[in-house]
Amino acid sequence: MLIHPWDAAQNDAEWQQWLAVHDFGQLVVNGLPGQAPYSQPLHFVYDAERGDVLTHLARPNPVWPAIEANPRVLLSVVDDYVHVPGPWQAPMGTPSEHGVPTSFYAAVQLHCTAHLIDAPEQKAELLNRQVSHFQPEGGSAAAAVGRQPYGRMLSGIRGLRLEVTEVRAKFKYGSHKPADVQDRTAAGLAGRGGARDEAAHAHHLRRRSPSGQAGTG
Repeated sequence: MLIHPWDAAQNDAEWQQWLAVHDFGQLVVNGLPGQAPYSQPLHFVYDAERGDVLTHLARPNPVWPAIEANPRVLLSVVDDYVHVPGPWQAPMGTPSEHGVPTSFYAAVQLHCTAHLIDAPEQKAELLNRQVSHFQPEGGSAAAAVGRQPYGRMLSGIRGLRLEVTEVRAKFKYGSHKPADVQDRTAAGLAGRGGARDEAAHAHHLRRRSPSGQAGTG
């Protein structure tokens, strides 16, 4: 993932806070010899203090042999993305139709070492942590070995702890553009009402430079 200086995370807190509420991504593993890499969509729980990710998948999932062969994996999360029309991006003094369309998005890539979790007690603990994260209001029974309703289901899953070894984070929201372009883009995002425009607008305002800078990207 190309990260220009103006798109890089301002600090660790920026991407950590974003990742805390963007907890669905793609687990990418190296394929077995002669096979393409494998990508698995999944929910996960990121623990900033421990520097790891917890998740689980069904035991028949074809991802396991690849992870066992090479535990180096990538967890990729992308959201708050929008298309930015060319006219919004036209520099001052140029025809609006000469503006270059672009994409705004936030992306965090966690490079990890995968650790498999097969002990039933540890799988139950993992499941309870995930449910607590995604369902803080409760309403579901706790997972426990040998207890209904989930005890017998533990054998059907494998847990994963992903030890984060490197983080690459990008917030591409045009913060390097001249002030007039940033103003026009902000107004466009605020008025368009698209599915992710509100989130993109918030990022754009939060990250914009005081006066804007000329550049490309």
